[in-house]
Amino acid sequence: MHKPFFFRLLFLFFSIVAVAQAPKKPTASEIYHDLQKLNFVGSALYIAAHPDDENTRLISYLVNDVHANTAYLSITRGDGGQNLVGPELRELLGVIRTQELLEARKIDGGHQFFTRANDFGYSKNPEETFEFWTKNEVLGDVVMTIRKFRPDIIVNRFDHRSPGSTHGHHTASAMLSLEAFDMADDASKFPKSAAEYGVWKPQRLFFNTSWWFYGSQEKFEKADKSQMVSVETGNYFPALGLSNGEIASLSRSMHKSQGFGSTGSRGSETEYLELLKGNKPSDNNLFEGINTTWSRLEGGKEIGAILNPLEANFNFKNPSEMLPQLLKAYPLVANLKDTHWRKIKLKQLKQLILDCGGIFIEAVSEANSINPNENFKVTVEAVNRGNADVVLQSVKNSEDKMLWNESTVLPFNEDKKLEITVNSGVHNPKYSSPYWLNEKGSVGMYVAPEALIGLPETPALEQLTFELQFGNVTIPFTKDIIYKFNDPVKGEVYRPLEVLPEVTASIPEKVLIFANNEAETVSVIVRAGKDSISGTISLQHPEGWQVAPSQQTFQLDRNGETKTFTFTVTPPSGQSEGFLKPIVNAEGRIFDRELVTIDYEHIPYQSVLLPSEAKVAKIDIQKKGQKIGYINGAGDAIPESLKQIGYSVTTIDPSNISAENLQNFDAIVVGIRAYNTVPELAFAQPALNKYVENGGTLIVQYNTSRGLVTENLAPYELKLSRDRVTDEFSEVKILAPENPILNTPNKITQKDFEGWVQERGLYFPDEWAKEFTPILGMRDKGEKMTKGSLLVAKYGKGYYIYTGLSFFRELPAGVPGAYRLFANMLSIGK
Repeated sequence: MHKPFFFRLLFLFFSIVAVAQAPKKPTASEIYHDLQKLNFVGSALYIAAHPDDENTRLISYLVNDVHANTAYLSITRGDGGQNLVGPELRELLGVIRTQELLEARKIDGGHQFFTRANDFGYSKNPEETFEFWTKNEVLGDVVMTIRKFRPDIIVNRFDHRSPGSTHGHHTASAMLSLEAFDMADDASKFPKSAAEYGVWKPQRLFFNTSWWFYGSQEKFEKADKSQMVSVETGNYFPALGLSNGEIASLSRSMHKSQGFGSTGSRGSETEYLELLKGNKPSDNNLFEGINTTWSRLEGGKEIGAILNPLEANFNFKNPSEMLPQLLKAYPLVANLKDTHWRKIKLKQLKQLILDCGGIFIEAVSEANSINPNENFKVTVEAVNRGNADVVLQSVKNSEDKMLWNESTVLPFNEDKKLEITVNSGVHNPKYSSPYWLNEKGSVGMYVAPEALIGLPETPALEQLTFELQFGNVTIPFTKDIIYKFNDPVKGEVYRPLEVLPEVTASIPEKVLIFANNEAETVSVIVRAGKDSISGTISLQHPEGWQVAPSQQTFQLDRNGETKTFTFTVTPPSGQSEGFLKPIVNAEGRIFDRELVTIDYEHIPYQSVLLPSEAKVAKIDIQKKGQKIGYINGAGDAIPESLKQIGYSVTTIDPSNISAENLQNFDAIVVGIRAYNTVPELAFAQPALNKYVENGGTLIVQYNTSRGLVTENLAPYELKLSRDRVTDEFSEVKILAPENPILNTPNKITQKDFEGWVQERGLYFPDEWAKEFTPILGMRDKGEKMTKGSLLVAKYGKGYYIYTGLSFFRELPAGVPGAYRLFANMLSIGK
């Protein structure tokens, strides 16, 4: 008995998630759905600030209900967010969130763009945001995207008129969109992109509003909706076996690093769009008055006459019967004068020709990575599983060089495989690593080659073009060369083929803290990116530091082989900060990059090249106590940081918390957002309080004010708020100068708050019992002082400390003052 179509579609979606690079093999219903998209000649662009800001319901509606060519422009890559799936933060988190967005778009059918803006962290208003973003550059990227994508309508996720009421990035994204809407058709504005893509005038600009922006459903119901358009986004798509809400939830659930798993919705749903610019549609059709048929294009009427009847008379039992008509339309589409739509529609049409013809083509490398200008073997596979007569004429590389041209017929359902040798050539960028990380940017901006600005990822550097002949029509099909292998559990696993350096080196510990004058050994791992490579490795170091030996030789025989070398590093006598940088000299060249791999089930395998370095800091630091228990929360590197300064840290199983099990620890530290993410803590607070009462020290780090597993976070009343100080340079006022937490064993001064990164702290309490002593006061510009960033209370014989200070950012960044203050927190009462 066959499974219901609904469940087969769910299996398809989850298969795409599990094997992110696997080729799509559509059903007849999906082929029909793609034909509908081919016959719609119109585009929509959705704009917001971060990954996970997009309204996947509306994007899915535009793609799967309207059939519009739809894209999401995320101003940033979400580098400043949290990570619920692993330890990666900042640039590496941005790589993860970029790939999560791409996986989301695979599900809802949209495209993805970015600007060069770096998500530097939370900001309270757009003015603060533009202090870090170079506004003109980001605005230019938005204008370029509009000119390149040519949307008929643009939809903003956020309101440009409400600065200060939400994340500054949010409001800034809407403000940029509003300005870009008016600039995109003016050739004098950002003339480079105007010369490359031409100018473009979108017809309408909307704000995707909802009750949330009005404060309540009741207020929204009373609001003036005369400038709003409402669209039904809860439709069910029989051709897909899913409702729009179900597709949207699958898409949104790809934002796993942010914990945005979503349950599918069924039934009627309404989205509201407030018109900001252009003329208001009269019938809730966002594209009303805009020609979205083939007749929009010069020469398109003849194409529509061929393709539109295919949709009306689609044969779900045998989609291949429309192949002759698709082939008839091909030369007409290929000769369209409108180069923009020609590119889009050729891609869609060629994929339909493959799908309807039952043709499978693939190029698989024998290795998962290669070096620049290296010869490597590729297995080419071509199978004709349809009834059409198909000839594989030739195979060419990305430089149009002929690699094979023996012109062979592809018989029905016979697997044709060829082994050819390909040279990787020299590319720009040189390596497959994320292009926006190749050069060092600023706090608020990435650097990118002009040709790649806006693209979600570095394009595949190695491709092959298959020329297939169907009767008298020859069509080129370009495929990325990929790598795949068989896993005993997962089966066929796809990975991108990557171009990587011949050798890389890394220091495993990214921050090395020297708490005294003693020398320490530092390990450097050298990794071969090819067979048989040798050279020397040395450590570049700050002035005043000493490294021995000055240089070591290495020989690595196999690609992927690693060897570890140790250097003795001696700090200077005074406090000092700087960087150690491994320098590899091999094959007459200098290599100074490290290779970081990111491997999660829900996104493709990623190789990231970063500058190879580790921060070193000689810190004047004293500490008391030794044994620390750590209760993990949403993920941070605090335990590793504490080990750096000599503490013994043990991870505590949340289900095994009891006063008896905790009694031997000098202090217990609770990880970030633990009370949001660890269900067992709903029942553990009495035991934790008892530990404090018996003389222990308990440090609870920040939690968000919503979604707590318990309201009882402390032995006394304590209420969290959304108060935060985002300016890492903001002045810190010492409120309790005599408190031991500022004096023992380290004297904390204003100097200890210098060099902090991204922010001071977040989600500070704003109400607390009289037993708590507020230690520090701080504020952002134009706001009142907050006093809840660090609270200390004596309870029984011990101390309870709650802190919203961003130690989870400062300690991994090697901020000396943060280490000294944290050591005092651990030492209190000792």
